[in-house]
Amino acid sequence: MLEKVIRHIIAVVMLAVLLSQSAMPASAQEDYRFDIGGGLGMTGYLGDANTSTLWGHPGWDAEALLRYIANPRWAFKTNFYVGQISGDSADMTNVFPDNQTFKFKTTFYELGEMVEFNFFNYGMGERYRKLKRISPYIAAGLSFMVWQTDGKANFTMAIPLGVGVKYKLSPRVNLGFEFLMKKTFSDKVDGEQLSDPYGIKHAFMKNTDWVSTMSFTISYEFSQRCRACNYKE
Repeated sequence: MLEKVIRHIIAVVMLAVLLSQSAMPASAQEDYRFDIGGGLGMTGYLGDANTSTLWGHPGWDAEALLRYIANPRWAFKTNFYVGQISGDSADMTNVFPDNQTFKFKTTFYELGEMVEFNFFNYGMGERYRKLKRISPYIAAGLSFMVWQTDGKANFTMAIPLGVGVKYKLSPRVNLGFEFLMKKTFSDKVDGEQLSDPYGIKHAFMKNTDWVSTMSFTISYEFSQRCRACNYKE
């Protein structure tokens, strides 16, 4: 599975290079409101079936994104993820009552809203704005996640927090890498049997599951912003 994900990532990067070569040349005055794209990557899980090793059972994820570019420092992103996570308690040193072991695998679907803050003024051209072709950023938001375990569909909210880096391959084509940890409001991501195996009362900071995504993305900017509008009667 990981080899397949790596091959997809290489294909995405090659596509990015082709798009950057074929994109129409942009002048230094061009500025765009929106950014659309997608990505591929790897997932991880922390919960009752895996308490310490985030990448103990890596899965895959695919992402579609639409970003509103407020200015070179701030952006607001809507994203949709589909991915697979899994775990096996037999790999842990912890022992469940009666020496039981549990394992699971599920596909999740997630829709979220994120706020991104770039450490540098992200962009190309216009030296007076001190634009940088590459910038790290931090991100936070709120999302809604759906998955199925034990033949039952489940729904929860989650809080994604993470970091990333953006690179302008051309004035309108962007490459990105993002790592997010997503704290869910559910302890059933890994199934009903693992919702409370020790009989501990559920609490927000205890007995809830985490999902992570680590994704490589490519995106394309559109909808040119009017930088100087002249009015004539």
